[in-house]
Amino acid sequence: MTGRLLLFWDYDTQWGADRSRSGNGPKAWGEDEFVNTERLLPLLAEYQVPSCFAVVAAAARAGDRPYHDPRQIRAIHGAGHEVGSHSLHHDWLPGLSASQLEINLSRSRELLEDCIGAAVGAFVPPYNQPFHYPAALSFSRSERREAGRTHIGFSELCRTLKLTGYRFCRAAYRPFPQRILEAVLRRPCDYPGALKSIAGVACVRLNAGCGFADRSIDMVRRCAREGGYAVLYGHPHSLSVPGPQSFDCLRRTLAIVKELVRNEQLQVVLPRDICAPPVTVAREVFHEHH
Repeated sequence: MTGRLLLFWDYDTQWGADRSRSGNGPKAWGEDEFVNTERLLPLLAEYQVPSCFAVVAAAARAGDRPYHDPRQIRAIHGAGHEVGSHSLHHDWLPGLSASQLEINLSRSRELLEDCIGAAVGAFVPPYNQPFHYPAALSFSRSERREAGRTHIGFSELCRTLKLTGYRFCRAAYRPFPQRILEAVLRRPCDYPGALKSIAGVACVRLNAGCGFADRSIDMVRRCAREGGYAVLYGHPHSLSVPGPQSFDCLRRTLAIVKELVRNEQLQVVLPRDICAPPVTVAREVFHEHH
């Protein structure tokens, strides 16, 4: 059984840096997103590994770096990679109202489609949230506490994604039994992923952490042996920083992926390869507030 790899790049730009939730306020790595992507594209071509770039849609507007570069987004698409949405301004989705979420998803998709001249069907939630998904025994007290009783959960996100024409969503919820097991064993207990349809949207959960260190390589090798999906991701702006998302770690992982593909043990796929084409949705005029 051939395993499958989905590789994502969360293309946050300065929009994401301004909205950092890691503490100490806004960050200043927005320019690195563009500079490192210029180095990343030929590297992915060298190893023949297509990826899905989840793009903060505001970056597709005309303007200058570190907030905008529609030309680079078109270059990503032109190189054969998939462009997906990462929301409009790298927004924290659990805190949006239902109407705000619908406008955000619709407008972000429109901006990206207008930029690349092709359909956009994949979505990646900023901060990998919402985690709250009771149907899979995944509960997030922090989202409920910060966003209030009307917070957006993963089910609501998928229903709105379907409504606004998306067909794929990368998920990060973690069922409570898995979290208990990980707490007892003091290590991650991830396993090869499978497609799951939630409200008509194809979803695959992250299962290798962030970056390209041993945990990610182990998951890729396991999927090559057992089948299923290895779901990896990184941020272009972190490639130049020592750590699991560095260029050195990425090159090591890409070399292993290329060898497994050559041996027909692994297939690199994109969201558009594994789900139905996006649906054309009638466009409305939305008033944006920045």
